[in-house]
Amino acid sequence: MTTLTSTGSQHAQAAGVGNNRALAVIFAAIGLDAVGIGLIFPILPRLLAEVTHGDNVAPYIGIMTALYAVMQFVFAPVLGALSDRLGRRPVLLISLAGAAINYLVMAFAPQLWMLFLGRAIAGLTSANMSVAMAYITDISPEDQRARRFGLFNAVFGAGFIIGPILGGVLGDYGLRLPFIAAAILNAANLLMAFFVLPESRTPSREKLDLAALNPLRPLRWTWRMKNLLPVILLFFILSMTGEVYGTCWSLWGNDAFHWNGLWIGLSLGTYGLCQALAQAFLPGPAVKLLGERGTILTGFVGTCLALVVMAFAKQGWMVFAVMPVFVLGGVGIPALQSLASRMVDEGMQGQFQGVLASAVSLTSIIGPLMFSTLYFVVRSQWPGAIWLSVMVVYVLAVPLVLSLKFRRAE
Repeated sequence: MTTLTSTGSQHAQAAGVGNNRALAVIFAAIGLDAVGIGLIFPILPRLLAEVTHGDNVAPYIGIMTALYAVMQFVFAPVLGALSDRLGRRPVLLISLAGAAINYLVMAFAPQLWMLFLGRAIAGLTSANMSVAMAYITDISPEDQRARRFGLFNAVFGAGFIIGPILGGVLGDYGLRLPFIAAAILNAANLLMAFFVLPESRTPSREKLDLAALNPLRPLRWTWRMKNLLPVILLFFILSMTGEVYGTCWSLWGNDAFHWNGLWIGLSLGTYGLCQALAQAFLPGPAVKLLGERGTILTGFVGTCLALVVMAFAKQGWMVFAVMPVFVLGGVGIPALQSLASRMVDEGMQGQFQGVLASAVSLTSIIGPLMFSTLYFVVRSQWPGAIWLSVMVVYVLAVPLVLSLKFRRAE
């Protein structure tokens, strides 16, 4: 009896060690996806200027950012469904290999179309986050899933902070050096996954449901829940305004302050850190003190104050000085999610979260195109005007916040 118990304990310990190694690989993939998103921001204006031999590259930045989002939006359900059919491991290995090859191609791409192609492939491979989340679900007991999904978000946030800083620092030494570093990191993670990552589930033999691959499918649900349309529209607006930072920040920093890659990366990383800290620690206390509606409006006020300072800033230090004000802006979307969850029955929460995820994906496509076009218009006269355009969007959204009612969907 003692022998059996000891053997069972050893098997459990071995399984635990195996799961920990698998989680390390998965979290590394998630972090590298986030690093890849932010890595390109500080160097993209200079890279596009070098390839196109032009000065005003704002439209190209918008197109590249939107292209990345389109590929991620379209292929996230595809990779998720393929992982159900073929297994998580092969899909993850192929996506990691594709990421490594893509960054290597971008490191030496001499023409614009090759950069567009590389960014499209990067968006496709980063769609593996849906597979990573499924893998975590497969190997995690129910009582550990919340903690591990929390780590998922923390790792992604850390990668998004590290990415711009790494891209800015390396980009000052060599414009293509960040891509080489990303290729090496992804190749190392691929090798680790190949030797360490086990399959987490038995592949399904059921026929692939092609309808499940439609990324617009969750949005159809909203038309049956008319009273939720205002909150979804508000979520869409707030998410879209968030796209302006990745699209225009590096252009504005260079035009307004002549920042090099290091300072652009540091400023973007500081912004990301403020947002992460705000969303981690402030929404709960703020909602208790002000309620969801009051917290959302407080977030609006904080963001608008920061945007006004940035629009009129004459020196770079003023941007870093106003960063803490952005902390207030970070509480808006979590509070909106809390408010929205009170309007939806428990049995429909999953569908509703799927709709919000689809809305975020769509804003990642529309936002970069819209704000890069606006920046192209205002750049020569007043680059900081781009931030006032974002403030106008927030002001127009205030009546929508005031119209929301605290009642459940019928």
